[in-house]
Amino acid sequence: MAKRKLAVVMAAALLAAGCGPRAEAPKTDAAPEAPRVALVLKTLNSPFFIDMEKGAQEAARRLGVNLTVQAAEREVDVDKQMQIIENLIQTGIKVLLVTPSGSKEIAPAIAKANKAGIRVVVVDTRVDAGAAKDAGITIDSYIGSDNYEGGKMAGSYLVQATGGKASVGVLEGIPGHETGDQRLRGFKDAVKDAKGIKIVASQTANWERDQGFTVFQNMLEAHPEIDAVFSANDMMALGAVEAIAAKGKTGKIKVVGYDAVEDAKKAIADGTIVGSVAQFPSEMGRVAVETADKLLKGQAVPAEQLVRIDLVTREKPAGTAAGGKQ
Repeated sequence: MAKRKLAVVMAAALLAAGCGPRAEAPKTDAAPEAPRVALVLKTLNSPFFIDMEKGAQEAARRLGVNLTVQAAEREVDVDKQMQIIENLIQTGIKVLLVTPSGSKEIAPAIAKANKAGIRVVVVDTRVDAGAAKDAGITIDSYIGSDNYEGGKMAGSYLVQATGGKASVGVLEGIPGHETGDQRLRGFKDAVKDAKGIKIVASQTANWERDQGFTVFQNMLEAHPEIDAVFSANDMMALGAVEAIAAKGKTGKIKVVGYDAVEDAKKAIADGTIVGSVAQFPSEMGRVAVETADKLLKGQAVPAEQLVRIDLVTREKPAGTAAGGKQ
């Protein structure tokens, strides 16, 4: 009887271990009592943020940082991200690293972290300046790439790839979010003087691949003349590629994406995407944890730390970009 009870208890323990939410990063060399650092990502269902987590975990192991990683299921779930942050504040974290799902919406959560004496580092997406001012928040450092310059890079390449003549469909990020807004602004500034380039449709697909497919399919129905696409991220671009294939137009519409995730690099090699602006999310994760480590040690950190960007094309694959890793 005792053996049966022990077996039941062990089985229950194993089941509980397997069914909990994926929250913690792998063990580091940090002592259990070491101050905790939390990395709150937009999602872990995107290759971009998976790479960012890997870079953060590698840095945490190297530096002995006690790192916790959490994220909402969907990148657009701002409320869930806010809830995660508020819960982490209650657990006594010392540094919060966050990739805001909402540039404006995140401000109250950061204000609560400030009030609790938690140092804050923002990664990838800036906090809206007006919202930050209204909330009176303090951010120790911003780490990310220049999304405006990346958008310009994408626009300049699309002009080159189309010979300066195209009817363009644009897949936007979430309106009001700094990341997508800046990429779109940079893209528009790059193409505005090319008289043969006309943006005929522009709509959000909320960063998601399935929405990229549906939105671009509808775009093609309304604007069959579209022969070029700028997508503010690769997941939407890959959805557009699927919509193009469904219409039997593969090879007839030039697609430029953003992020250079692995599937996009394969699509570039296959010729279904002509180019993508490479960011380096693993590097962002690394720098974020290094910055947290400095803050814990009382060291000064830069207010802004920009990570490089590069353009990946069939002629210039990722391996030849500055740095290799995306």
